[in-house]
Amino acid sequence: MEQRDSRTALPTLGVGMVGYAFMGAAHSQGWRTAGHAFDLPLRPVLAAIAGRDAQRVRAAADKHGWAATETDWRALITRDDVHLVDICTPGDSHAEIAIAALEAGKHVLCEKPLANSVVEAEAMVAAAEAARSRGQLAMVGFNYRRVPALTFARRLIADGRLGTLRHVRVSYLQDWLVDPDFPLTWRLQREHAGSGALGDLGAHIVDLAQFLAGEVLVGVSAQMETFVRERPRLDGASSGLTASGGAARGPVTVDDAAVFTGRLASGALATFEATRMATGRKNALRLEINGESGSLAFDLERLNELSFHDHREPAETAGFRRILVTEPDHPYLDAWWPPGHGLGYEHTFV
Repeated sequence: MEQRDSRTALPTLGVGMVGYAFMGAAHSQGWRTAGHAFDLPLRPVLAAIAGRDAQRVRAAADKHGWAATETDWRALITRDDVHLVDICTPGDSHAEIAIAALEAGKHVLCEKPLANSVVEAEAMVAAAEAARSRGQLAMVGFNYRRVPALTFARRLIADGRLGTLRHVRVSYLQDWLVDPDFPLTWRLQREHAGSGALGDLGAHIVDLAQFLAGEVLVGVSAQMETFVRERPRLDGASSGLTASGGAARGPVTVDDAAVFTGRLASGALATFEATRMATGRKNALRLEINGESGSLAFDLERLNELSFHDHREPAETAGFRRILVTEPDHPYLDAWWPPGHGLGYEHTFV
């Protein structure tokens, strides 16, 4: 039965979320705000949130505005008031939850990386394709596509402002693992995370390279390294990228850093670096794309700005110029603030 929001007369989209930590908080902010910022065909309703710890999931529900809680995701996907299942758990559970939710008739939004193995990813894609024929949608949460400056960059490239692409170079640098005594959280264990910097950060930069260029990678060559091979075992719960450890130590089974080169379908060369050991870099996702007629550059730590060089301008005035991407005719900006008033990380989820 179609449900309607009495405040807006819009049909509602009941959201059920699995997971409630770092990504759960970010997604909650997005769902809470989307209907207030944008004119939507459906009004998102935070129907239920699931997590194994009843006390913690209840606290998360109270903090972020979820109407109900479950301690078993299987119960969540059978609820009549849940139409879309939002998966914010570690990668080892993505495939099982997503496939079950699709088979239960729900739409699915799944955090990246999609799965911990090619086999799992292929099974998820097959389930999504079958569900699409029934009118269900499935999506991966690549939120950086929704940075207005990056969506605008994609538009410029699609419009031919760079001409034929030559180079795509992308790096994603963080430093939260520089301390060798940072504890052994699930993100450092292959059985839970699948990979380290490669999946956590590399998934974003591979997606952005393909999203902006409008074409896919057709080959890669890579190297990975784990610089700290043992860390203190977790002592208590972790939250986001913070945790505390005990005296016992355990093996790190994922990569700390990955570097790789690739080639796009058009022949353009691509270079990538993903690391969580770049001392002093907090969330530095940087990219530059060079074409025969121009170049674009971007830094996530200055996410309201895009640098653009038009190589067809006279040499005496040519050069990179800063575009402040806050005008109403820039992507998504008509929903937000007056020109010059910047957005932040949370808006990418909205």
